[in-house]
Amino acid sequence: MSKSYGFIEITGVVAAIDALDIMCKTADVELASWERKLGGRLVTIIVEGDVSAVTEAVNAAATGAIKKPVSYAVIARPHEEIVRMVELSASRRKNNQGDE
Repeated sequence: MSKSYGFIEITGVVAAIDALDIMCKTADVELASWERKLGGRLVTIIVEGDVSAVTEAVNAAATGAIKKPVSYAVIARPHEEIVRMVELSASRRKNNQGDE
């Protein structure tokens, strides 16, 4: 059982939260990080877990979210550079929590 990442890019913070809720309730996944672009109009949610759980979660959110995702993907056994990029995103999010 190896680490896997699931990505959902969707318009709007509310739609992103809805998609994350669907993913977490559907399968055993955890929020790894998230990014807001264009003032929050475009939100990327990144979850992690085993490959089957991430795939199930992403597919459920892609079909059941209140808005249709702009894009979505699952990366099984991500390359170490992808892991580093997600960890960097997560660390920026944690560092900015004190600023908000």
